[in-house]
Amino acid sequence: MNELNFKRHRRLRTNERIRSMVRETYVRKEDLIYPIFVIEGSNVKNEVPSMPGVFQLSLDHLDEEVQSVVALGIPSVILFGIPAEKDDVGTGAYHNHGIVQEATRQVKEKFPELVVIADTCLCEFTDHGHCGVIENGEVLNDPSLKLLAKTAISQAKAGADIIAPSNMMDGFVAAIRKGLDEAGFDHIPIMSYAVKYASAFYGPFRDAAGSTPQFGDRKSYQMDPANRLEALREAQSDIEEGADFLMVKPALSYLDVMREVKDRFNAPMVAYNVSGEYAMVKAAALNGWVDEKRIVLELLTSMKRAGADLIITYFAKDVAAWLNEEK
Repeated sequence: MNELNFKRHRRLRTNERIRSMVRETYVRKEDLIYPIFVIEGSNVKNEVPSMPGVFQLSLDHLDEEVQSVVALGIPSVILFGIPAEKDDVGTGAYHNHGIVQEATRQVKEKFPELVVIADTCLCEFTDHGHCGVIENGEVLNDPSLKLLAKTAISQAKAGADIIAPSNMMDGFVAAIRKGLDEAGFDHIPIMSYAVKYASAFYGPFRDAAGSTPQFGDRKSYQMDPANRLEALREAQSDIEEGADFLMVKPALSYLDVMREVKDRFNAPMVAYNVSGEYAMVKAAALNGWVDEKRIVLELLTSMKRAGADLIITYFAKDVAAWLNEEK
């Protein structure tokens, strides 16, 4: 053995104290954004069957949920709306008294320190379930931009701190930035769903938000999962159009894309730990097949290691509680 010459990397893994000293990546409560589904009506608290622990909440149940988020030290929520009525142009998305707007006002009035992000899309509000205006079975890009800008303005008026457009129309950041600026909201940042793939991991979300397309699919506007260079082009366009944050969605199957986007562009990176990722872990944990805490923290750490500054995750409350226990 004396003639062998090799590195002894295990010296830095000897015990937890040393491992913690050289640890490179951390998940913090400040990194977390918690999604909340708000629904019109009263006394509604519907657990989403495919997402144990996640609920559709009416406004009279919203304060309790947000209070738990604030108490855990989570700094931000993102709001998704489920309207009582839908139409072909998603009127509820940009109505001044739409469910997202009303929820935003309520949260900001009672919890002003919490950062409220408004998801800016039409799919939850259209009767066809697509993210834009439909004509002859096609999703029209430019007419959709006008409604998306209108939606963003109404959300900003309601008190949203950040606008998060998720529709993947060409030019959506430019249209929303122009609309916000002209309406006097040039201080409101845009968290762009810049790289959003046409993914099978969205299934449980569509149950939660009631946004399943009634015909066809979203492959004409969301990205092909096989493409990497296209993601860089999409992110470049959004930066040039005025995006303040860039998001990659889903996170887990696209960590390579996230790393490249983060390396290429000087903007805060958001990972969306989506519903399908959540549902798979929850199902395995409920069956006793995995250690939920360890696997969740490992997954989120991988997203941070890939370049994420922030993580939208349905596990946010669980993670914050686990991190609080470690103090």
